[in-house]
Amino acid sequence: MCGIYDHQDAARFAYFSLYALQHRGQESAGIVTSNGKQVYNQKDMGLVADVFSEETLNKLPGNIAIGHVRYSTTGASNIINTQPLLISHKGKSLAVAHNGNLVNSIELRRDLEQKGSIFQTTMDSEVILHLMAHASDRPFEDALQETLTLLKGAFSMVMMTNDTLIAIRDPNGFRPLCLGKLPNGGYIVASETCALDLVEATYIRDIAPGEVLICRDQQLTSIYPWPPCRSSFCIFENVYFARPDSDIFGINVYQTRKRMGQILARECRIDGDFVMPFPDSGNYAAIGYSQESGIPLEFGVIRNHYVGRTFIQPTQSMRDFNVRVKLNPVRSFLEGKRVIIIEDSIIRGTTGKSRVRSLRNAGAKEVHMLVSCPPTRHPCFYGIDFPSTKELIAAQYEVPAIAGHLGLDSLYYLSLEGMVEATGMTMEDFCLACFNADYPVPPDRSFHKDALGGCGC
Repeated sequence: MCGIYDHQDAARFAYFSLYALQHRGQESAGIVTSNGKQVYNQKDMGLVADVFSEETLNKLPGNIAIGHVRYSTTGASNIINTQPLLISHKGKSLAVAHNGNLVNSIELRRDLEQKGSIFQTTMDSEVILHLMAHASDRPFEDALQETLTLLKGAFSMVMMTNDTLIAIRDPNGFRPLCLGKLPNGGYIVASETCALDLVEATYIRDIAPGEVLICRDQQLTSIYPWPPCRSSFCIFENVYFARPDSDIFGINVYQTRKRMGQILARECRIDGDFVMPFPDSGNYAAIGYSQESGIPLEFGVIRNHYVGRTFIQPTQSMRDFNVRVKLNPVRSFLEGKRVIIIEDSIIRGTTGKSRVRSLRNAGAKEVHMLVSCPPTRHPCFYGIDFPSTKELIAAQYEVPAIAGHLGLDSLYYLSLEGMVEATGMTMEDFCLACFNADYPVPPDRSFHKDALGGCGC
């Protein structure tokens, strides 16, 4: 998500920012703008390039904008759940774009419905707008603080009224959010610094955990509605989710992933002919592993970069087509080789099995896999899409069984300590719940009630 404040071309800057953030969500995209008096809205299913054009951007005037690309973790993937969400209440407009998950949204929603609220979407984010509406008889900042202190979980957000932009980060700081200065005046807030780079904005700082930054009347002021608590940065952002050219949580993602590969080489040395990633997920850890181990880095599979979102589906007999249309092995190079694959993570194990099979079919003599994070055994409640243990292969099987399932000669995961060491930070800085089940903000029992496999947590 992104927010633009005090720039005459706010919609266009939001558009380019969303382009840079496309990796964070490919289901839908939206931008809301304001010229101080009227609010304009454009959103639809699809990628940024599909949703916006020169014509649609010209219909989004104003000097304030917020934008969002969606990756659904709560709520169905359909047009009604696209963000930013926009309402009009008592003659005033309010829009919100949200990154993360609220872990008490079901309880809040039930309470609001008992008070007469009628929900239009199935998203947790809509709860925020209803809470603001219920507190609308109070001054805006009081209503905002009252609403925010009712929320539990992960919520980096941008909100917009007719004349104000608000950037919000939950007190644990699960998801990244940064502030920059636009060229020729104005400000930008965005989920990652790569968005600032594309629009040539100057990075100022991260929005602090527990900070609410209010941009109004060409002034920036901050309030802190919550008491301080320890940070719980999502380490999976560094492992997989964030773009490698971004700096998040004060560290560079590219360098972090490369160090994960280096530490992986120290922890587990495999004799092989070459190291390879499956482009592009394991590229940077593979570089680190190769440099530390001295084993050459090669690309044993080639990625087709021209695959669109949709294509004519094959018959059922053409198994693994989805994998093969994107990645194709270099048969003459792989034949008779001992291959060391570096992956950033194994979540469900479905694509990994097909990819390993393709290497075997191409003639690989041995296939070993090393993963630059520990086994993902526990669900995420804070905005990464593995909300159930039933979907996690490491929650169902031990490592040797996973290796057998994937068709590997060996499988090794980076240690928890090694992964954190690669960041240059400490265990206390991160949320590691998907690896160790230590949840910084326990979810309500009704939230994803089957996610923990009936363990009663």
